[in-house]
Amino acid sequence: MPAAGFELETVSIRGLDRDALWKNVALPYLIPRALRAALRIVDRFRPEIVLGMGGYVMAPAVAAARFRRIPYVLHEKDVRPGLATRYFAASAAAVCTTLPGTEKRLRNDHIVLTGVPLREGFDHRMPHAPPRRLLVTGGSQGAKRLNEAVWSALGSLTERFEEVIHVAGRQGAEGVAANRRERYTGMTFTDDMAALMSRADLVVSRAGVSTIAEATAVGLPMVLVPGTFGGGHQEENAAAMVEAGAASRIADDQLTGETLLRTVEGLEAGRLRAMARASAAAGRRDAAQRVLAVLHEVLNK
Repeated sequence: MPAAGFELETVSIRGLDRDALWKNVALPYLIPRALRAALRIVDRFRPEIVLGMGGYVMAPAVAAARFRRIPYVLHEKDVRPGLATRYFAASAAAVCTTLPGTEKRLRNDHIVLTGVPLREGFDHRMPHAPPRRLLVTGGSQGAKRLNEAVWSALGSLTERFEEVIHVAGRQGAEGVAANRRERYTGMTFTDDMAALMSRADLVVSRAGVSTIAEATAVGLPMVLVPGTFGGGHQEENAAAMVEAGAASRIADDQLTGETLLRTVEGLEAGRLRAMARASAAAGRRDAAQRVLAVLHEVLNK
């Protein structure tokens, strides 16, 4: 943030861990301290409006805004709203959403489908069908099961595709090194996903909403493998894309190299073209401008 010319303030906070409840014992201490820190920041900065981008990290600032009677707008990325969004939605001036279906789960009279603001470079194009280049990504942290499925089917995948681009996450560093071969471009991390998606014709990924937003901005067909963590919220993200006709789905517990290969090979050219059109229709390349428009609307009331 400072490198981009913005002031940065941080607050120490943790989210509610639903999978290991014992990890929540420090929350009664952390939450009041985080709120006091957020109030100091808000009082010093004196914002006219606060934008909460979802998740527990926004809670201290949004709570401080509500305490100081400053209007705030929320942005929810997942179809199933997170706990923080649900808690603060009723008194928000507006709520921006990413995928259809979220609006049915929130109590607010001003809900706007905006999409997720993206960095530049995610430009729409029509991918090749049948696909020439396959992009596989497990998100910023990688996905062990997805990595293992790719590596077990790598011989067949590299025979089928001109290039298999695989973002394996830092946990996949050893596997990337061990599976070096022609037509396989493996890496642990990238800060230029736009460049990778501009090369790809088909994406296999978890069903994180940021990856979905990037793929739909480009108009890429998707094979989604929703994660089971976080209460299974990715299942609903994947379901929204399957219903829209932009994606195929593989259940996490059914993912193997064989099922991955069978699913990819089963996508015939006509269906891929239809999926690409549906993906592009779901994309929101102007999401940042849409969110800004909501903020201006709230301020000008």
